[in-house]
Amino acid sequence: MRVVHVGSVVVDLVADVPALPPPGGDVLATALRPTPGGGFNLLAAVARQGVEAVYAGPHGTGPFGDLVRAALAAEGVTVVGVPRAVDTGLVVTLVDATGERTFVTSPEAAVGVTADDLARVLPAPGDVVSVSGYGLLHPASRDALVAWVTALPPDVVVACDPGPLAPSAAPDALDAVLARADWCSAAAGEVAAILASRGLAATVSGSPAEAAAHLAVRTDRGVVLRAGAAGCVVVAPGAEPVTVPGFPVEPVDTTGAGDTHTGVFLAGLLRGADPVAAARTANAAAALSVTRRGPATSPTTIEVTGFLGD
Repeated sequence: MRVVHVGSVVVDLVADVPALPPPGGDVLATALRPTPGGGFNLLAAVARQGVEAVYAGPHGTGPFGDLVRAALAAEGVTVVGVPRAVDTGLVVTLVDATGERTFVTSPEAAVGVTADDLARVLPAPGDVVSVSGYGLLHPASRDALVAWVTALPPDVVVACDPGPLAPSAAPDALDAVLARADWCSAAAGEVAAILASRGLAATVSGSPAEAAAHLAVRTDRGVVLRAGAAGCVVVAPGAEPVTVPGFPVEPVDTTGAGDTHTGVFLAGLLRGADPVAAARTANAAAALSVTRRGPATSPTTIEVTGFLGD
């Protein structure tokens, strides 16, 4: 069984800065480096947990595309798509002294899979198809992705990470994907945005557990609400919310922590863990990841086991 990701792998141009500059200002970066990011973070997290990972999204023909393919190969990730005539998209990532990150995404990075790309993907029973809300932002990829995902057979598990933009930029498409999804893994603010887009803003002022439960009931799907250092809330289908505590660490870079959490959670499910146990492992992996600089900093299974002391 595999995790098949149909989102986009991009190249992050990461700048470490003391703080974001004011409008019209300037700031000196202490480091500036290109590194694979986006869907790569999730795929690397899956592969480092010993689960087969497949990349079914776009990749380009220029130097950024070469960088992406080399990194995927180094992680043992299978690539099923063919290169495009344009280069892989770029995301400018500013990481301040607190470890918080701010993104500026190139238009090319928002262009996702096409119908031809998806025709090469043949999910098997028990596979997990991972969908990113970023793939719903471009009309062509949005139409192809919604049609393909909603037609997947029920023995293929669908997991959706809506991201920060799709709840407001593509609410109908996101609703269609969530209607087919078995799991939704989202940050607390993203859960609030989804509920608000459904006219349920009054329900998001309560606790994270309440918000997660509302989303689970409204979508009839499993929900993982990621709450940063506080951990996460898991609502398995038909079950009550369970708060899974996080692990206190000193963060240096939070880039990719959500992808790490989602990838390790899905890998845990495929390895036979129950959702709460998978979420505890994902919390530990995300905590370790934010103590390291870079987007794809998910730990290995051995590192997580040592951290947990299991």
